[in-house]
Amino acid sequence: MSSPILYTKNGCPWCIDALEYFNKANLKLNVIDVLKDRSKMHELQACSGQTKTPTLKNGDFVVADFDIDEFKQAMLNNPLEAKKLGF
Repeated sequence: MSSPILYTKNGCPWCIDALEYFNKANLKLNVIDVLKDRSKMHELQACSGQTKTPTLKNGDFVVADFDIDEFKQAMLNNPLEAKKLGF
């Protein structure tokens, strides 16, 4: 199984918070900065329908444009996905 993808933008304060949170949780991620690799912006739009970051994609599961509290709520709302991610 491939690692979850975290779409970020350099300098985004919510992305910085998300990276710190996921590092503390020891979640292995494929981090993609869509400003450094503009071709990945199309992937972000295709999976989430928008261009905001941070956006986490794990298979078909997507949490778009979130802060940490919103991510935690998404995990509470999706316990199977939370288990897959190790939360």
